[in-house]
Amino acid sequence: MAVETGTQQESVAGRVWTVRLDPHGRLSDGVVRLSCSRPSCADQRIPGGAAAGRRAAIEHVNLHLAGIRAGGGPRSGVWCACRAVDCAWHAPAAPAGRREGARPAAGAVRCGGPVVLTAYADRSGRLWRIAETCARCAAATPGCRVLDTAAPGGAGGTSGTAGGTRTAPGRQAGSRENTGTPAAAPRPVTSMTPTFSDQAPPPPRPSSSPPPSPPAAPLPPPPPVPSPASAVSPPPSPSPAPAPEPARAPEPVTPLSRPRVYTPRPGPLRTKPWGRIAQREVPYGLGPETLRTELVELGDAFRAYQRSAEPDLVVLAELHDRKARAFRLWADASDDDSLRHDAARAEEAARTTREMQANRTGQLLGDGSVVKRMLTRGQGVLARVVVEHVAAHAPCPEPEARLVTLMLTLRAAQAGTGNVTGQDLTGWLQDDAVRVLRQLVDAGWLHLPCTPDEALASRPENATPLTVPELLPDRPRAFRLGKVNRSRLSGWAQKVVGDRKLRKKKLGPATRLLALYTAAHARPDGHLGPQDGAGLPLDRAALFCGLPPGRIAQHAELLVTADWLAEAATADGRLHGRLADRVLSLGGRL
Repeated sequence: MAVETGTQQESVAGRVWTVRLDPHGRLSDGVVRLSCSRPSCADQRIPGGAAAGRRAAIEHVNLHLAGIRAGGGPRSGVWCACRAVDCAWHAPAAPAGRREGARPAAGAVRCGGPVVLTAYADRSGRLWRIAETCARCAAATPGCRVLDTAAPGGAGGTSGTAGGTRTAPGRQAGSRENTGTPAAAPRPVTSMTPTFSDQAPPPPRPSSSPPPSPPAAPLPPPPPVPSPASAVSPPPSPSPAPAPEPARAPEPVTPLSRPRVYTPRPGPLRTKPWGRIAQREVPYGLGPETLRTELVELGDAFRAYQRSAEPDLVVLAELHDRKARAFRLWADASDDDSLRHDAARAEEAARTTREMQANRTGQLLGDGSVVKRMLTRGQGVLARVVVEHVAAHAPCPEPEARLVTLMLTLRAAQAGTGNVTGQDLTGWLQDDAVRVLRQLVDAGWLHLPCTPDEALASRPENATPLTVPELLPDRPRAFRLGKVNRSRLSGWAQKVVGDRKLRKKKLGPATRLLALYTAAHARPDGHLGPQDGAGLPLDRAALFCGLPPGRIAQHAELLVTADWLAEAATADGRLHGRLADRVLSLGGRL
């Protein structure tokens, strides 16, 4: 079908590619769904969690970008895709995806500049968007990056402002009024490449072709009325002599159509490097310059660390320290509380990273000694919580019953149930295991499916199940241990109670309870108590061990003879001392 002269071609909106990540199925399965807004892209199910999904989403976005580049890049004659959704991508008052309701008032959103190809990724890592927008919307959208700019006068799609002709409002394209006179030739709309108003002067507008008749000639003033003498002169030749004059004269530009022109500065406009750190763009005008340089280099260092083959926690801790210092200076310069919050998080991350390094290598903070630690700092805290719980809630006051109560509590700490063998019971108590089990069963603290004698005779391949009612999941409890922490704490307690030198000295349950109490409340350097010279309260230690406070010193001396404590002394109601070097790895890292 032929298109009549004077018609307006349909506007083409900018293309949009939207890639999303959503959970699929149960969260424990670790499967995410990758969906794309293009009809040709089918949904994908990505196993491996959010990290694998983000990698697949980035690869999918890169495939679309490669296809766009192969197709010629962004198109110059399209409408802004952001404007098609009422500029909801950057306008705070316009909800995202709004399709109905009142549109923004004229002048509230002003699109302009060349058509650019933009890429946007939200901070949560669940949405990526590629779009053809105008340069102004791209600059106004937070987190949006410009990847390419449409070539001037490109052969891409057409729009109502480029590559077509414009008709008067209310008149259908290609229609003619029934006036009986031939319609005047439509005035073509000249095409001009849109540019930013603060980048360069507008390009010259092409002059219109010579008009076919004097009434249709635009812009040039009408010629003067000829005098009577010239009226009777011979007619001039039919060549259009006055037509070249309007063509040589530049077409006037009104102040409304001509953008402001700034004198370009010599050299490149932006000589400072672009920087990004922690999903934040480093402002171009941030001062002092040393702070901006540190932020840019720090962002590059974090990205280089993420690309490294092996993790180095020492380097990572130093990066977090630098980030904390730089963000505090940045917060002071910009008065931004969110930057102070990120600085505090970086300081906490640095401390946690150093603790992780200490847990991996056994390196003590402060000196150069290396000790293979059995408990982390968090597990040491849990060990002290369990110790305090047993001291306050043991069903029987005797040291033998308190020892068995502690060990069975650690066996059943996760779900209130566990297993025990006769070898375990005889290792804890050589002669009184049956009597102590009967006391715990009679007190209602322990439930066994058999008699205590049968439990004492059970073997590892046929362990006796046990239940501690107060530790069942439906009961209120003072602590909760996961599978890993419960196993680690139970092994730690078994190693302390069954220490070779303690068994060789044939030390009783009260002394072994004191050994466990001192190990749980020892600092990384082995000293007892939270501070230098503080020591441990005798009454708290005596309550846990089932002893009078006056007898703690006697049992502490027994631990010194067994090479469990390097030194021990009591003064002012407190126990002072230090773990021996051979058991330093069992300390609770107070």
